[in-house]
Amino acid sequence: MSLFAGVDGGGTRTRAVLVDAQGREVARGEAPGAVVTAAHPDAAAEAVAGAIGDAMQAAALELITRDASLDSIGLPLEGLWAGLAGAGSSEASRAVTEALSTRRLAHRLTVGTDVRAAYEHAFPERDGVLLIAGTGSIAWGTDRGGQPIQVGGWGRLLDDEGSGYWIGLRGLQRVMTEHDGRSVPSALGPQLVQACGVSGPGDLVTWVATAAKRDVAALAPVVIGAANAGDRVAEGIVEHAVKALTGLVEGVAIRLSERDHQTRVVLWGGLIAAEGPLASRVAVSLQEAGFLVLDRVVDPPMGAARLALRG
Repeated sequence: MSLFAGVDGGGTRTRAVLVDAQGREVARGEAPGAVVTAAHPDAAAEAVAGAIGDAMQAAALELITRDASLDSIGLPLEGLWAGLAGAGSSEASRAVTEALSTRRLAHRLTVGTDVRAAYEHAFPERDGVLLIAGTGSIAWGTDRGGQPIQVGGWGRLLDDEGSGYWIGLRGLQRVMTEHDGRSVPSALGPQLVQACGVSGPGDLVTWVATAAKRDVAALAPVVIGAANAGDRVAEGIVEHAVKALTGLVEGVAIRLSERDHQTRVVLWGGLIAAEGPLASRVAVSLQEAGFLVLDRVVDPPMGAARLALRG
């Protein structure tokens, strides 16, 4: 049995799916997350290997239940496509590719981004825009020649506008201006102080200096909840976020202006997918801007598996 693997890896978890030569799912596996860095590629390589190993065990159990021969499954796989957070730079991608090659997981190995894997599943015909908003934010599409078009996604220091991190950070900044008397006190300030588990605004300096990006992003639901409850300060932050996310899609669409049909958009990420706290707001904003929002569930590991099959 020729097996191919698709992997989707981020800071929280790494997921793998095994498919056969016809693209039919065989098994899935999961391992802890790891973000790719050029300096420390082994952590990401171990996460990928762990997820594939978990999937291989699940596949072996499936064969046992079918009374099939276990000789038909094993490493190396025919192909592996790993979509990993942080693999956007050539240095990081090359480093983790080398680290994975030593583990002899597959005859053919490709390392790309988690966004590319998600886009492949959302738009297999490459005919739309994928908007992702979770801890970070990015919009992704392809031109007529299949070349990627990326808008946003440049990290927390330069971008990630409208993301969970961006919303959480704007909320914390507002807490400090209220603390100084530079802005009118709101209900949001005490809620964020409580959510961070500190005794007062002054303690937020130390808290944010040691907080991970995901810790700041975890404050976004607090801000969004306050906005839904009528807090004007929180509402202003949320409105800005929605406008920014719409702008990411518009940025891709401008570069696809030669197309003569309505641009289709799929929403993905913890903030805007399905039951995400900003899903309805962003969908309405995009529709008002003239986009067609599709109701699709994105499966990045399967998108990566399709890429593995294509070689």
